Order: sequence, then structure tokens, then C-alpha cells
Amino acid sequence: MKKNILLPTDFSDNAWSAAVYALKLYSKEYCTFYFLHASKMVVSTMSTMSNKLIRVMAENAMKELIELKDMAENSNINANHNFEIILSSEDVQSGIETAVNKHNIDLIVMGTKGATGAKEFFFGSHTVKIIKKVRHCPVLIVPDEFDFVEPKQIGFPTDFSRCYDYKELDPLRDLAELYDSKIMPVCILSKEKLTGIQEYNMALLESHLKNHNTSFHFMPNYAKKTLEINDFIESADVNILAMINYKHSFIETIVKEPVIHKIGFHPLIPFLVIPA
Repeated sequence: MKKNILLPTDFSDNAWSAAVYALKLYSKEYCTFYFLHASKMVVSTMSTMSNKLIRVMAENAMKELIELKDMAENSNINANHNFEIILSSEDVQSGIETAVNKHNIDLIVMGTKGATGAKEFFFGSHTVKIIKKVRHCPVLIVPDEFDFVEPKQIGFPTDFSRCYDYKELDPLRDLAELYDSKIMPVCILSKEKLTGIQEYNMALLESHLKNHNTSFHFMPNYAKKTLEINDFIESADVNILAMINYKHSFIETIVKEPVIHKIGFHPLIPFLVIPA
């Protein structure tokens, strides 16, 4: 089944690095990749100079998008892949949302930071806003200059406090099917053992993933969740991290941890955020 994948770009090396990862991840799949550049400028309608500046900037952006498409086609000789370009006059978040709806996008792939390289934000400010605003399309966040490796093991942090719907796990199962990956749910225990509700939710998750290679893991609640998750990634040799973004989820918890506001959370590996 053909995939439509959106690649937002600010023409930075970071954005290109994420695009390259996406091309390699879906090398065996039929895909249309959409390079999107979105930029909104607020100017006076009375200013001829400002209007001329906008036209020049739009022309330059379109030129860069065409060059980006050419570079992707020349560096990625894959008969399964097609490339399109989108120039949006909306802000980044709205431009992405519009593209997702118009082109039936299945996945957004983007880097952890933009051209500024600001590290004080969780994943970069644009990425956070996109995670919050785009609520019906998964987002794959790729660390800067991350070298592609086949995702043989996918980590899936959960506390089993929520009953997962079968359908909302589709992006996780789809990802696992690309390389016959093992799905590894990991629970950070807040108590010595699971409650009855947690046990029920775990059994339901096991049922939803019964046709996939799955192994369940448990970790003691010994530190900040960001540190525990990164420890699990390293100890279990996880290649991609996946989480479902629902209210009071791990993602919300991570954002609220004090350490995030000081140094940011920079995942060691690509991070799939699945909307609930």
C-alpha cells in the first residue's frame, strides 16, 4: 500500500538528515514524499516594498524546494519513490496541518531542531508545537545526523494506566512490519507490582500485538523518566522509540519534568509520536 510522507524543511542540514532517514526507512515501500516549506510573513498591505520582498522570498524558497527535490531524486534512485514540493504561506504548524489533510499524509518525518540549532527546547520549539497541534497523524522525530540502522527493535514505553484502542496502534504495527521488528513495551514501575487495571491493560495490549514479535519489559522507578527511557534504549539496543500521545501520557510527563526546561530532552534514537 502506497504511503504519503511529509518532510517539512527549513532547508537546514538537520531537515535534510531527517529526510534521508525517511528515504532509507521506506526504501522498500511505494511512497510519495512531500517536501514542505512553510513561512508566514505579516506585512502592511500598503507597503509596495514589503510585498515585493515577499515575492522575492517566495521565489527563492520555491527555487530551493526544486533544488531539494532534484537532490533527493539524484541521490535516491528508487523506482518506488516519487517526490512533490509544497510551498505554503501559512505558519509551519498550520502549513503542516493543511498538507496532512489535503494530501492524505500517513506520516510526518522531521528533525529534532531547525536552522537555529536551539537546544533549550524539547525537540525544538517547532517540533513541540507540531506534536501538540497535529492530532491525527503520527510524527517521526529524527535526531540530528542520525545514521540509519534497520529498526529491528522498537521500544514502547507505557505505564499500562490506559486501555489502548486496537486502531490507534496501527502506526506502531505498520512500523514493525517494515523490518519484522520486535515490539518491546517497557513499563516503569511506580509500585512493586501492577494493579488489576494495569494487568488488564497489559493483557489487552498483548492481544493487540499478538501477531507481532513482542517482549514485555519492566524497570524500577529509580530516576527521571527521561533517564530511565534512555537507559532502556541503551541496555536493550532499541532502534526506534514509539509513544502514544494522550492526556497524562509519558510524553506529557517528560515535557513537564524540570530537567526538560533546563537542557531539553534529546532522544538518542528516532522517536515516533502516535496521536491518540
